[in-house]
Amino acid sequence: MRVGVELFNQQGYDATSVSDLTSRLGVTKSALYHHVDSKQQILEIALEDALGGLEQAMDAAQRQPTAAERLRSIIRGAVHVLTQRQPQVTLLLRLRGNSDIELAALERRRRFDHMVTALVREAQSEGLVRADLDAGVATRLIFGMINSVVEWYRVDGPVDPTLLGEEILAVALDGLRPR
Repeated sequence: MRVGVELFNQQGYDATSVSDLTSRLGVTKSALYHHVDSKQQILEIALEDALGGLEQAMDAAQRQPTAAERLRSIIRGAVHVLTQRQPQVTLLLRLRGNSDIELAALERRRRFDHMVTALVREAQSEGLVRADLDAGVATRLIFGMINSVVEWYRVDGPVDPTLLGEEILAVALDGLRPR
């Protein structure tokens, strides 16, 4: 799985062949097929890991008592998922919708985005987020900041993932607070 996701991120899913996978792994095609049914299955499992993590973070956020706490929770949760499952989230963020699997994953991602936008609207009604901002644009900006982490964050680097979540939260919400 790890090698498959790594190759998909380096070369693109469509450009990665089963031969690329077996060559990188140093195994035969029959050995690979002993573990997975297809290259497509590797993609499905990786996308499920990324999307499932985000959906679990949303479920946890929805249990918070106020919109402000729900919004803070989903921002922290999304950063946690990204830092813990960075290769899978990177793959999710690079999808183009070239297959039914990719289209289904993009639809799940859109549903997630709509749920976050609803949280931003609720936070606006509670006064945490400026009411003069478009909730959809605010959501895209917040997640643009979060998603950019895949480009520079390193698991073995100096940035603590918990502190990173708090810093993103501070930048996002302090910049959105009513004046």
